[in-house]
Amino acid sequence: MPGTVLVLGGRSEIGVALARRLVVDGRASTVVLAARRADDLADEVRTITGAGTVRVATTEFDADDVGSHAGLLDAVSRDHGVPDVVVVAFGILGDQQRAEVDAEHALAVVHTDYAAQVGILTRVAARLRDRGRGRGRGEIVVFSSIAGWRVRRANYVYGSAKAGLDGFATGLADALRGSGVHLTLVRPGFVIGRMTAESGLSPAPLSSTPEQVADAVADGLARRRDVVWVPARLRLLATVMRVLPAVVWRRMPRLGMSAVAHRRRSVSAMRHR
Repeated sequence: MPGTVLVLGGRSEIGVALARRLVVDGRASTVVLAARRADDLADEVRTITGAGTVRVATTEFDADDVGSHAGLLDAVSRDHGVPDVVVVAFGILGDQQRAEVDAEHALAVVHTDYAAQVGILTRVAARLRDRGRGRGRGEIVVFSSIAGWRVRRANYVYGSAKAGLDGFATGLADALRGSGVHLTLVRPGFVIGRMTAESGLSPAPLSSTPEQVADAVADGLARRRDVVWVPARLRLLATVMRVLPAVVWRRMPRLGMSAVAHRRRSVSAMRHR
């Protein structure tokens, strides 16, 4: 049945694309976009309303202000009911070079990408648990990253935050089993979008678009998948990443299937010399 979808990070391209896909699938009758400058989300609202009959509301949300999270969730529940799907889609890439010498910037990245997410996820999970007995009490979507699967030197501040989030979400998913609340953990590779473009990053192998990520997540939700890799082939890459020697791993500026294959061939050649 159609329900309410809350997107925490309502300016996120992936979050908006996922909300739009859920409207198309008939799973959303109301979408609430929560973001800073909530009165400046006209483009995001049009993207979602163009997908079908749906009510879209916006509300002010500062992810870093963890003290305001409870009030936000209370207001959403009061105005729209307890959400059926909560998409946690906020986050920042940060500047790795700056973070290596600017402790405040490093802490800001970790706070947004890990601490703030732990706070809001804990509150969301508690509310969905309390919704009532039985299955189908709600879905939570959490976005991890391949960067957190094995942290690399090139972006270790962002990667470490995602690694922490991945571990927390995995544990939370286990804690929610049997409660009727389901958590889907998404592990995308490089996503070609506004955030990466603004950071000056060029696409890596096995890149995806926000729409491709949204489609994969929507399909995963329909199947109640615990983990969704985007693209699916990234799971194989992740397996290889775990076993690469540290001396090879620390030299990798950007990950992709071709890069890993090349490094593995190089290591093999060195061992047979």
